[in-house]
Amino acid sequence: MSLQPTGRVDGNDLILTRIFRAPIDDVWTSITESESTARWFGRWEGDAGPGRTVRLQMVHEKDQPWANVLIEECEAPRRLTLVMKDDYGDWRLQLTLAQSGDTTELRFVQNLSDRTLAGEVGPGWEYYLDMLVAAREGKAPPSFDDYYPAQKEHYLKEA
Repeated sequence: MSLQPTGRVDGNDLILTRIFRAPIDDVWTSITESESTARWFGRWEGDAGPGRTVRLQMVHEKDQPWANVLIEECEAPRRLTLVMKDDYGDWRLQLTLAQSGDTTELRFVQNLSDRTLAGEVGPGWEYYLDMLVAAREGKAPPSFDDYYPAQKEHYLKEA
């Protein structure tokens, strides 16, 4: 089964969104609290705050590697800007939340050093954001095989 990609590339920014039927504070908890992030991306440890670095264990990656994550900006519950450093380079990520009525939109942006990286990175973030949706809804997690390489071409066309 392959899923339809939802993201796009604008300049060097990879942009994906997800909508949750939940208050903004609840979604904020899902993307910032270690026990919540452990369910869909990875747990983190350290003293979190703007200008500080925490360690993140990516539990769904091979060998469950650790990465250093600098918290550039944290404006709860609306904006989180991170720079993650791992063996593959520096990843600048921005998560923005906006509530409208009983729904909250999560807008995820990664600034790509090279637009052609979208073919590799886009399907991965689709997978992780769908992992977030599944974790929040108490559903079985998706399979990465449904995302990559099936969505790669979409993102290469976007780039």
